[in-house]
Amino acid sequence: MKIVEKNICYRNAAISDCSHIVRLYSIASDGIANYVWSTMAAPGQDLEEVGVRRYQREDTIYSYLNCIMADVDNQVAGMMLSYPMQVDKDENYSDYDPVLLPYARLEEDNSYYISGMAIYPEFRGKGIGTRFMALAEQRATEQGYDKLSLIVVEENTTALNLYKKTGYYEAMRQAIVPHPLIHCIGDAMLMVKQLSTS
Repeated sequence: MKIVEKNICYRNAAISDCSHIVRLYSIASDGIANYVWSTMAAPGQDLEEVGVRRYQREDTIYSYLNCIMADVDNQVAGMMLSYPMQVDKDENYSDYDPVLLPYARLEEDNSYYISGMAIYPEFRGKGIGTRFMALAEQRATEQGYDKLSLIVVEENTTALNLYKKTGYYEAMRQAIVPHPLIHCIGDAMLMVKQLSTS
């Protein structure tokens, strides 16, 4: 996929984008990704290095293959990670990491899931986020999904307003478990958008 609009190019990510994907996903997740990477890191290992290795893989949903990049004047400006979401209804959460448990509970079965979307500060206000949302809808429809889902923290009012404006509604919420690597408090919210089947 490659779409050029004025000076903005939307394209499928390449393996060479993984450093940007990791930095942007860290922004998108308010530090939750950093916590995940910390649980995988060897003593003293840089968390960005852990993230890059994770996104370089091709046999997992957390892969550059599921990312769309936005370039402005040939500079990486933002990214979106999205993929189909299937929920295991028999999931046993008793041994689940308590910090990650709220997000595991905020999953919408049989939806096309926007796992993370972020734009570097200097490129915001150009409509990239809105275009990413439209591209996610296009991919959902192409893959036969009639709804999209995402998680947003209630503190992130800018993102929350974008999602509401583009037709998402709150389906559920869970309290965020505080941790030094996580930069938000309050509730995480599952947002869902139904797509027209006509």
